[in-house]
Amino acid sequence: MSAPFDKNNPFLASLVDRRRLSSPASQKDTQHFSVSLAGSGLTYKCGDSLGVFPTNNPSAVLALLKAAGFTGDEQVTVPKDLSSISLRQALSTRLALNGPTYKFAQLLHDRATDAADKDRLAAAIGEADPEKKKAWMEQREFLDLFLEHPSARPSSQELIELMRKLMPRLYSISSAPSKYPQEIHLTVAVVRYESNGRPREGVCSSYLADRARMNEPDLPIFVADSHFGLPADDNIPVIMVGPGTGVAPFRSFVMDRAARGAKGSNWLFFGDQHKDHDFLYADEWSEYQRAGVLTRLDTAFSRDQAAKVYVQDRMRESATELWKWIQQGAYFYVCGDAKRMAKDVDAALHSIVAEQGSLTPEAAVEWVKQFKKDGRYQRDVY
Repeated sequence: MSAPFDKNNPFLASLVDRRRLSSPASQKDTQHFSVSLAGSGLTYKCGDSLGVFPTNNPSAVLALLKAAGFTGDEQVTVPKDLSSISLRQALSTRLALNGPTYKFAQLLHDRATDAADKDRLAAAIGEADPEKKKAWMEQREFLDLFLEHPSARPSSQELIELMRKLMPRLYSISSAPSKYPQEIHLTVAVVRYESNGRPREGVCSSYLADRARMNEPDLPIFVADSHFGLPADDNIPVIMVGPGTGVAPFRSFVMDRAARGAKGSNWLFFGDQHKDHDFLYADEWSEYQRAGVLTRLDTAFSRDQAAKVYVQDRMRESATELWKWIQQGAYFYVCGDAKRMAKDVDAALHSIVAEQGSLTPEAAVEWVKQFKKDGRYQRDVY
């Protein structure tokens, strides 16, 4: 029997569906992907993530080779690998083209033959202000450093030894195994932006959107188990807060409860920029509401009015009802951006607990801690 598929032994799956969810007028490019599990023996549960191994954009690889003065045919040995491969292959499938380190900048400084290049690198490496120093490096990929310091010419082996490994990306699964046992759906915002005067893209999101082939078994994937999941008791109500692509696991939750005829009430808070352009899976939510599966849907479209409105504002507006659900045993879930949204939602939850439960801020903190400990407050944030 063959070894089970996992991160160290990914399954070569087929991408069977790819469609844009946000409208062409949206400022975001959010897409829906379906991956076939046929022949893998892989299973998943609501709340799990799918790991995807991307390859780098060939044009980005070509640009780096050209700027660094390589043909791509040079033979290199990737650290921890025993056999040598071509530099082109290493840059395409094994190594990350972003995230250079000061150690690499130091190598360029040592290899630079032009005095101006040497001085610029010395100034950047020796920058006294830690914020400025950090910002300088964060705005640059390996390509930028080669373009800005053309006289610096390390060997191909020196280059790859200071590059990070190309890692798989994890995406929250947006389908339910009870409805799609042989398929996994993903809800992905395709990352494209400009930095330091050059267009950039997310390695894996652009791979799925632009380069992964349809209906060909060559997409390396694995299922990542998660602590995040529905309560075992189907009668327990759930409150889900998932703006933007954070809605992914909650599509899975609601789909699963609908497919299995679970009786628990379901309340979703969804937010994004514009209702007409960014209301992900709007038709499905309407259908679930009509069927009585989605008990309540509160939306916050931040750019549709003068004052910005977010999911945490909708929570505060419904504080009395929210507290009632929690008192009735509801589980509370948050998925999405850790830096801002999850922090703001957590603050809103604390204030609702304090206000509705007539608790001091300190007592509310303890109450929420216990809520988490009981497994009733779960977060899938990134």
